[in-house]
Amino acid sequence: MTTTAVVADSLVKTYGEVKALDGLHLEIPEGTVLGLLGPNGAGKTTCVRVLTTLLRPDSGRAEVMGIDVLRDPRRVRACIGVSGQYAAVDEYLTGFENLDMVGRLYHLGRRPSADRARELLAQFRLEDAANRPVKTYSGGMRRRLDLAGALVARPQVLFLDEPTTGLDPRSRTEMWGTLADLVAGGTTVLLTTQYLEEADRLADSIVVVDRGRVIAQGTADELKSQVGGEVIEMVIADPARVRDAADILDQVCRAHVSVDDHTRKLSAPADGSRPAAMVLVEALRRLDENSITVMDVGVRRPTLDDVFLKLTGHAAAQDADTASPLEKETVA
Repeated sequence: MTTTAVVADSLVKTYGEVKALDGLHLEIPEGTVLGLLGPNGAGKTTCVRVLTTLLRPDSGRAEVMGIDVLRDPRRVRACIGVSGQYAAVDEYLTGFENLDMVGRLYHLGRRPSADRARELLAQFRLEDAANRPVKTYSGGMRRRLDLAGALVARPQVLFLDEPTTGLDPRSRTEMWGTLADLVAGGTTVLLTTQYLEEADRLADSIVVVDRGRVIAQGTADELKSQVGGEVIEMVIADPARVRDAADILDQVCRAHVSVDDHTRKLSAPADGSRPAAMVLVEALRRLDENSITVMDVGVRRPTLDDVFLKLTGHAAAQDADTASPLEKETVA
């Protein structure tokens, strides 16, 4: 029988006239990864702060491992690990001292704290910098140290708020492997991320939130199926003809065309009444008739970014300036 590790039931949190959480509900089965996705200001960080006892909701119920977050926050903190959007490390201590301090705060004991610190420094490729002050670390190194700190006490539930922000591709891939190993060992993870590939790869299920409400949930494949069939993508050679090409693709695909003026890339769902290859051939013929040169072209399955575009009206990687004041406040 599957045990529910995390429950958020009808959570409401209001800042003035703005509702950060508006009746939000989610459940995470033990030993699984839930990807919490949404545009900036959607309420993701506020939800994490409530579940990790850092913020009291105006109403609603929250439990972690069967423990009421509001009634017994001390017991909740004992079984969770948290890594926020910004590395919470002491830059005047060394990497080893940071992790050793976390172990001591969890009352692991002097020797176990030191042993665990060395183990994590090796796991996160920070051994060579173990005895250097963190103020000499790069941004990526600080992020890895912060993630290591969240794992010191081997938490049953791990809350990761955009954990791989600032990591290079290699470090991000290694982090994905670490998280996969943790989940295989029974750890439950709530992951918020702007990297949709990350959610696609790691999450057993996904909840999409916008304006404090759940607007969609399911597996990655289930969400992608809501978008429809395959997507046609092409890159136009002449920047001056991008809009002309978009008009033609709009007529052929009979669907909204996404235009990236910087990369000259067009994408649109293929007309579902015909095979995608047939739609692509017609589009290329029409473009050629209008002397529009295509540099690159292809047909692909929908992505989670397409899901975002359909559900929220904009892509996930939206300008951070669109975040609401309350969302900025909660991550400061």
